[in-house]
Amino acid sequence: MTSAASVITALAAAGCLLAQQPQIQNARLETRQVSGGLDATLRAILNAQSSPAWVGYAAPIIAGDRQMCCWNDDQRGCFLEPRPSDRAVAVATNQTVMLEGPTHLVVLYRVEDHQIGKVRVFTPECELDGGGLPFFWLTGASPSESIRFLLNLAKNTTGTAREQSRRANAAVSAIALHADPSADPALEELAAPAQPEAVRRQAVFWLGNARGKRGFEVVSRIAREDPNERIREHAAFALTQSKEPEALSAVVRLAHDDRSPRVRGQALFWLAQRAGQKTAESAIADAIANDPETEVKKKAVFALTQMPRAEGVPLLIQVARTNRNPTVRKQAMFWLGQSKDPRALAFIEEVLK
Repeated sequence: MTSAASVITALAAAGCLLAQQPQIQNARLETRQVSGGLDATLRAILNAQSSPAWVGYAAPIIAGDRQMCCWNDDQRGCFLEPRPSDRAVAVATNQTVMLEGPTHLVVLYRVEDHQIGKVRVFTPECELDGGGLPFFWLTGASPSESIRFLLNLAKNTTGTAREQSRRANAAVSAIALHADPSADPALEELAAPAQPEAVRRQAVFWLGNARGKRGFEVVSRIAREDPNERIREHAAFALTQSKEPEALSAVVRLAHDDRSPRVRGQALFWLAQRAGQKTAESAIADAIANDPETEVKKKAVFALTQMPRAEGVPLLIQVARTNRNPTVRKQAMFWLGQSKDPRALAFIEEVLK
């Protein structure tokens, strides 16, 4: 019985490993066990690898339907290297139908000249073409060590500005998708004022989009306190990506209280896009009536155009008919004309009589 149980356990473990490893073709695949920590294992490969190669491993992914791959027509699969013109477009014709969200993400690094040039993130069902390069698949990677390595990579300033940006963006998104609590402080560090603004924006977005209650709390604080109005503006958007029930209320407060007219106006825009009718209508109406800046009032009028037409057009008509500010009325009339809605056209005809 003990022997049979051991066999079953071994088979289950092997099945789990296979489920985590992506489907790789056209690559010189070599599997290695992480030894001495993930950073040391990756550094050893980097030090030894002057020619191009790919290195990858799997890590547990946050819950949700987050299948990451490439699609072309009805085919799915990704070429990791530029595709020769005489190669077929599709990586494979077999399509894997996933009934549940993935349990792991696949983190890949392209190495060349002893450096990491690219970071790519997929889920295991995605079929990958390695372009004929060596492909080192690592087993036993620690999620927290993966996050630490990606954190340092996001701060790496080697390469061109474009290369830095693409590498940092991919590293930040990979951190956010890890189902490990150390991802939260890593993203918070990347969202701090000491980091480049582009990296901060990515970190703020993923904190709101993927990190639940902790992420919501961090983004809310940034939205209230950050000295950079562009970051606060981006935080308003990130809050609309959060599934936390308090998130939209935080955007309403931004629309009402932020010291920057730009941030208030953008918060109204995102409320119209993402909030329910009553929440958006109340915040927008308050801005049109009470915001001290005419530019914010104009943005609030524009926000009405982003609401479903059934609700937005009557509200625009009401503003055009009753608002005491001539600039606001003119703005409402302009957007009514742009809407081509029969109710709007009838109102304009009534005004012109």
